[in-house]
Amino acid sequence: MNSLTRSLHVRRWRRLLILVVTVGILLGTGYGGLAASTSRSQLARAIVWGESDMDDHRRFPARRVAAGPDRFEFRRPPGGSRIPPVPTIQIQEEGRRVERNLEQFLAASQTTAFLILREDSLLYEGYFNGYNHDAVQTSMSMAKSVLSTLVGIAIGEGRIGSVDDPITRYVPELAARDQRFAQITLRHLLTMTSGLRYEEGGGPWGDDTATYYAPDLRKLALEGTEVVEAPGRRFHYNNFNPLLVGLALERATGTPVATYLEQRLWRPLGMEADGSWSLDSDAGGFEKMESGLNARAVDFAKLGLLFAQDGAWQGRQLVPRAWVRDPTLVPTPVGAAPAPAYQFFWWVQDDRRPRAQFARGKYGQHIYVVPEDDLVLVRFGRDFGYPDWPELLSELARRLDQSTSGGSARR
Repeated sequence: MNSLTRSLHVRRWRRLLILVVTVGILLGTGYGGLAASTSRSQLARAIVWGESDMDDHRRFPARRVAAGPDRFEFRRPPGGSRIPPVPTIQIQEEGRRVERNLEQFLAASQTTAFLILREDSLLYEGYFNGYNHDAVQTSMSMAKSVLSTLVGIAIGEGRIGSVDDPITRYVPELAARDQRFAQITLRHLLTMTSGLRYEEGGGPWGDDTATYYAPDLRKLALEGTEVVEAPGRRFHYNNFNPLLVGLALERATGTPVATYLEQRLWRPLGMEADGSWSLDSDAGGFEKMESGLNARAVDFAKLGLLFAQDGAWQGRQLVPRAWVRDPTLVPTPVGAAPAPAYQFFWWVQDDRRPRAQFARGKYGQHIYVVPEDDLVLVRFGRDFGYPDWPELLSELARRLDQSTSGGSARR
């Protein structure tokens, strides 16, 4: 069963479970009362809002990430950026590789935005399925990669000691509940090897739902986390990890994570428009660390180019170079899948050439970075639409390297 089929299967069963629960609750409380509770109830959100989707930025409260007065604009090749430099792409279809027109494939695969960058040139910018340049795109789990980047900046500033600090240095309450939390470092959390309990599925009360819909994520991080094994032994993708990392970052910097993002990256990168980070609730809300960064696709592309340039931007080192490089050097955690490695909330594709690292989110959101070629590919979609985007983006990167640079590496 491939990843797309598995995802659809899980979502189908979740919807069935939610439907059954919904019918039962509606009989007792009425839909109106339930809908009125979405500002304060995880259960109400799970039932009324249902499965997560690309419109969630309209449902959650959010903290603004303001753009600065200076806006950076990518250079565009003569004639604009409407014609893909590579017009066709090979895809897997019914067990065989077939050649497809790139734009037709993107439209058919529920893609909403697709961008191709080489250095500071926007080679291609395409929007599909009702989206346009100004449309807000939701990061889903790509937000984890941005959170990790902010941790690297905080370490460079001395606000956080190192990734080998125990989480209890910043969140000491955890040790009071269970001394084993003192063995869990930020590195364990950032590599998804923390040893914390996490069960996927589970309907409106499961960990997936709680870490996405709970109206008090700080409380969930402090009271809903449970150590079940020693850290460092096993890779287990776990949305409690970014909650704890975000809580540590908030305390270390003394500022909301969205505000820290605005100060350290959004304004220095010359983002084109304001972004936002979805919150768990209105009053003093906590950022949805695992998923909720919202912005234009072109501004997400700038985050990718920052990593392609080793954390430097316009002559200024915004992210420590060692931090940008470290995820590609750390050994692969045992059991890491489906990509060869996952480090510091970035996926690392080191079994293919060109070598790449990428931020990845539900529904096939990707910021795919090939540092050696100064190449960035960005894909957003309303659904996955294709079972293996990393493989497809890797193939496209190879073709782009051949067509736009004669196959020679730039680094």
